[in-house]
Amino acid sequence: MKALVTGGAGFIGSHLVDHLVESGFEVVVVDDLSMGAISNIKHWEQITIYVADVCDDKFMQQLLADERPDYIYFLAAIASVADSIERPAETHAVNHTAVFNLLEHICQIRLPIKQFLFTSSAAVYGNLPELPKREDSRVAPVSPYAIDKYATERFVLAYGELYDLPTVCVRFFNVYGPRQNPSSPYSGVLSILTDCLKTQRPFTLFGDGTQTRDFVYVSDVIKALWLITEHQVQHEVINIANGLETSLNGIIQMYQEIAGQQLEIKRAEQRGGEVDHSVASIGKLVRLNYESEWPLRRGLTKYWEGECEHARS
Repeated sequence: MKALVTGGAGFIGSHLVDHLVESGFEVVVVDDLSMGAISNIKHWEQITIYVADVCDDKFMQQLLADERPDYIYFLAAIASVADSIERPAETHAVNHTAVFNLLEHICQIRLPIKQFLFTSSAAVYGNLPELPKREDSRVAPVSPYAIDKYATERFVLAYGELYDLPTVCVRFFNVYGPRQNPSSPYSGVLSILTDCLKTQRPFTLFGDGTQTRDFVYVSDVIKALWLITEHQVQHEVINIANGLETSLNGIIQMYQEIAGQQLEIKRAEQRGGEVDHSVASIGKLVRLNYESEWPLRRGLTKYWEGECEHARS
């Protein structure tokens, strides 16, 4: 079996690539390395890596014809809300147009794929009050990033049903863990917290810290993606999260306890386009026999210990 992973040198993508290689897959990666790094991939010498932009339509068309993957995982994205507000046209090109073009090419060459998995985001739910967020909850995307993600997942599912392609979409909540670059504009709060604890720099908290998130360790995310592949799920949207709501104030306190350090916290205005409260319903995932192996305190402890070990080596 052969898998194509776009964004495969990035944070989540590289962990997925490692798992696919260890599961016996032949793996092809496309990544422009704007945010990823080949060094993220544990088994980089066993895979085919194309340093290229998914928006290069001619390249992607030729890649599909040459490599003919059985599975496609589309993780390439401009994943920053702030960046999408600053550069909406570029965001749309990566997060929507590149996906549409890839589906078109699959149909044109009649590639018999077994699954096309598009990675969306909890950002599509916006600030509506209903919690937890089910896959059929109302949506209210409030940024170009979230708008593109929702439009693209709708398109991916409809395209799959219209043209008989096994498409599926997942909505990532707040993923954290090793290989998340704290200097990236797309970085999550926990990688930035980790960097501040390691370097004794002040941490900037946007808003009053009562905002809540559903944090999920990257190893649990890969487990969830693999279950969706194993069960050959198609024409559905599935939340990937742990189903637990934690405030930013709470996560800061917990992480300080784990690290045995106190942070200097600077406060700033909450950023535009950000969601106040977010927690997932994960019933669909549980029905695929998903169970978290990394509850929050255990995941944070593993993450912190790994970062400290990396700093010593």
